[in-house]
Amino acid sequence: MRVLVVEDEPYLAEAIRDGLRLEAIAADLAGDGDAALELLSINAYDLAVLDRDIPGPSGDEVAARIVASGSGMPILMLTAADRLDDKASGFELGADDYLTKPFELRELVLRLRALDRRRAHHRPPVREIAGLRLDPFRREVYRDGRYVALTRKQFAVLEVLVGAEGGVISAEELLERAWDENADPFTNAVRITVSALRKRLGEPWLITTVPGVGYRIDPGAVEDVAPDAATDTDRSPHEPGRA
Repeated sequence: MRVLVVEDEPYLAEAIRDGLRLEAIAADLAGDGDAALELLSINAYDLAVLDRDIPGPSGDEVAARIVASGSGMPILMLTAADRLDDKASGFELGADDYLTKPFELRELVLRLRALDRRRAHHRPPVREIAGLRLDPFRREVYRDGRYVALTRKQFAVLEVLVGAEGGVISAEELLERAWDENADPFTNAVRITVSALRKRLGEPWLITTVPGVGYRIDPGAVEDVAPDAATDTDRSPHEPGRA
């Protein structure tokens, strides 16, 4: 999951970003309305976290632009005001949820997960495919009943692949959705992470490479190359970093 956090208090914004990273959620930061609108114009986000009181175009104006775009991106509004009238006006603008400062980071994470679940056609909180069971709230993965320990980044990549329900995800899309704006577009991080994830999940290999396209969850696929080989045969030709 990749979110845009619009917050003009630098320390709070950085604390939110760092806390979300620990939950395998990539977050980009914008300190004012102009920066938020620019990021929204060039990146695809799953959710937006908006402080209403920010410099430049207000959080309300940014929310109105998101709604008008027709993207359907869920919006969680942050504010220091806890009056019912303030919340009502936020919901009328198109906000999907509301969180009053100060708040616990854990509550923010739970609300973001819930919004993401509702966004994706009311999919169940626990996702299952090909004997794989992924629980985004507990951040747990099981394969055929066996617990699989994953790093935060491996979990984020697997969550994107599982969410595709067997569809192909390009390396560029994985980089966009599982990393943040600071990711090097020429990095081999996607290939390396997918290779390590294959090994963690074990045989038969669930993640298959679709040459020239990307990666997908394929319950019937068995890789011809050992997962620890990490050679170019394991890389999508469209992956950033390929010459």
